[in-house]
Amino acid sequence: MATRTKAATATAKKAGKAASEARGNPYVQRFIEDPDLRDNVREAFDAIKHAYKRVSNGKPPAKALMEDKKLQRDLRTAAQSLREASEQIRGKRRRKHRGRRILMLLILGAGVILAGSEDARKTVLDKLFGAEEEFEYASSTTPS
Repeated sequence: MATRTKAATATAKKAGKAASEARGNPYVQRFIEDPDLRDNVREAFDAIKHAYKRVSNGKPPAKALMEDKKLQRDLRTAAQSLREASEQIRGKRRRKHRGRRILMLLILGAGVILAGSEDARKTVLDKLFGAEEEFEYASSTTPS
């Protein structure tokens, strides 16, 4: 029984030493303090777990990778989350370009409106180039 106690004590000392070394590690500190980093790691882990379930469903892995769109989406999500997490650990923060996204959505929306509505096209053309003069064509020949 005494050997078990000694072994347990030795294991506890090793665990305590590892924990104290981990507290001093800047990467562990950043992981503890940064909720976005934790979210990215959690999201990557969940995506990888879901992808593993899809691969291990009985299909050959090569066929699953080539044909399964959900598996491809999960792997893409995991890769992007891990990329963002690694950038955050290294201290690189990506700027979010919300203004660019809004501008692109506005341009896309205007294009859809112009493509779908003849009245909108006429209004835009009239504003840009001025109103057209309307005329009626009257043929001088008579149909036979």
